[in-house]
Amino acid sequence: MLDAYMHSLAEKASLSIGYPFATDFNYEELHSLLRYPLFNLGDPFMESNYGVNSFTMEREVIDFFADLFHAPKDNYSGYITSGGSESNLYGLYMARELHPNGIVYYSSDSHYSIPKSIRLLNMKSIEVGSTQNGEIDYDDLFLAVEQNRHLPAIIVANIGTTMTEAKDDLSKIRSILQKLVVESHYIHCDAALAGAYLPLLEGGSKFDFSNGADSIACSGHKFIGSPIPCGVVVVKKDNKERLSHYISYIESVDSTITGTRNGLSSVFLWYAIRHFGKEGLLQRAEECLSLAKYTYHRLLENNIDSYYNENAITVLFEKPSELLCQKWQLATKSGFSHLICMPGISKDQIDRFIEDVLNERENNKATF
Repeated sequence: MLDAYMHSLAEKASLSIGYPFATDFNYEELHSLLRYPLFNLGDPFMESNYGVNSFTMEREVIDFFADLFHAPKDNYSGYITSGGSESNLYGLYMARELHPNGIVYYSSDSHYSIPKSIRLLNMKSIEVGSTQNGEIDYDDLFLAVEQNRHLPAIIVANIGTTMTEAKDDLSKIRSILQKLVVESHYIHCDAALAGAYLPLLEGGSKFDFSNGADSIACSGHKFIGSPIPCGVVVVKKDNKERLSHYISYIESVDSTITGTRNGLSSVFLWYAIRHFGKEGLLQRAEECLSLAKYTYHRLLENNIDSYYNENAITVLFEKPSELLCQKWQLATKSGFSHLICMPGISKDQIDRFIEDVLNERENNKATF
């Protein structure tokens, strides 16, 4: 049964182009870690009485992302989460603790974890419209905030939406808050996919702490790559301390959502960051962007309606048949599908997918 499962898994992995998971990672050197109960208990910046952890690596990963996101030098914190959804939940949890009567504003193209987190936290919220490319509608946001300008505004900025990888503009969001004189506000950036590579590109770091962010969520298993889903959340240290509680049982501070956390992910991310460095990650990003451009033009050359945003590795196109969506594991919405040019995706895979679409068209013509 296990052999059959492994064979099926390998086949499906070779045909997965619709979800944002890097597939080119190699952590063989870390396999011996599976012998240990590697758990991170409590806050990574405070050792607990349980020593079989990866806090040293976790702190280094947080330091890396804090630098990438231009977090305040002496006022940042965070931890390795189970993924982007938990990172978003943590950012909104912090916003709620700071602004209990605040209203969350998020776009119709926000990740589904945003409205779910809002329900879990019992927060007031308003869904704002989106433009055709997936970016938040700033006019709609202005009107929504204007009607509630007497209350704190908690804005979720998408730094790469799920379908089109659109990026919301923090400068426009801040301008709205300034024009409406909303002094109490909090901006959380959901940068699950783009957060790990966008700041490496020239002019790409427009969503960081220096641009007004109060917390940033980023996935680790997406652009960097990991066999276990994981994420990173970076926040301001003084904000985090407002929701931290000392737990005598573990002799540490409880400042996370899940308490006991998987320690393997911290080592995976640490290993990858040490292996690639900023230059290596930039090279990965450039290769992915180049493949996205190639994909976009190949689709257009074959009369397949296609679109992609600036500095995006996600390419949108007209939805093919259900059979091909299942085979290539394509996420779809409103008559469109997308493929994501992640590290590990090759031109050969793109070409084989396009060949499948063209063959299907020819077969349909022959049928009619």
